[in-house]
Amino acid sequence: MSPSLMKMWISLASMAFMFISILMIYLSRYKLSGILKFISALIAYILMIVSGIIIFLVVFSGPTSD
Repeated sequence: MSPSLMKMWISLASMAFMFISILMIYLSRYKLSGILKFISALIAYILMIVSGIIIFLVVFSGPTSD
């Protein structure tokens, strides 16, 4: 697999993390209660931070030469 294609899959995974975190934040705010609310929000914010770091690294790693 070429480096460009690998970067594409990594960035798509990061976008999936963002989408999952949005759904989990919605669930934790409006549908869940108690400790489940806290756990889902914590996981969602961790996923959001990880996806932001991944996108930052992919963007600033520069273009690939294939």
